[in-house]
Amino acid sequence: MDSSPSLINPKKSRSDPSIGPLAFMIPLPTDLNRLGRLFQERGRLITKNMFMRIFQWDDRTDPLALAGPFQGAPQAVMVLEKLIVLGAKRVVLFGWTGSLDPTLEPGDLILAEEAFSEEGTSRHYSKDLRPRASVSLTEELRTALEGEGMPFKQGPVWTTDAPYRETAEKVKRFQAEGVLGVDMETSALYTVGAFRGIEVAALLVVSDDLSQLKWRHGFQEAKFLESRKQVTRFLDRFSTKPE
Repeated sequence: MDSSPSLINPKKSRSDPSIGPLAFMIPLPTDLNRLGRLFQERGRLITKNMFMRIFQWDDRTDPLALAGPFQGAPQAVMVLEKLIVLGAKRVVLFGWTGSLDPTLEPGDLILAEEAFSEEGTSRHYSKDLRPRASVSLTEELRTALEGEGMPFKQGPVWTTDAPYRETAEKVKRFQAEGVLGVDMETSALYTVGAFRGIEVAALLVVSDDLSQLKWRHGFQEAKFLESRKQVTRFLDRFSTKPE
């Protein structure tokens, strides 16, 4: 890793509003739009651009950012870097994951406590190939999920740049490490969070299954569709908790 200063750095423009410490990152447009509608029921949209919406509530001092859509580690990290310069200090990712655990099925939830990095973006920030989530933010999410009676499994995930190279050999190797799922963003966000000194955690919904060494998609299964709705409502409530 080259530790010399970067020639290009994220910046807050004069037209950008500052945001509060909590922000949400949502890769998929449908989930992003659903949470955005819930936010707008309680407040007003003050900023909207390609990757970010910023909302203001009358009973909240600092605006809250909802960021996305994006796909893959490089784009996710660009969004996270922007959130940080706007003021984010606690960032929650809500994304999708393929299951590597035969006890998990589409619609189940994973709270990702660490991530095995097999994407390229993290290498530019750190040599750590097993970045961890923020312990305190993960604990807040765990407590809130348990308080609402929402089942989940907590453990590591695997992040890759190459979804079409998720081979049987790799799946078996990560299963032996206790890895629960595979996605395209988590390890990079954890790495950048540690590099920039902010808290990042990830709550992932199982969308498909690789645990039996063949691909089973669950994108249209009722449990998966309902679980996404439940999580967006959960995040809306989570955003109202006192900081």
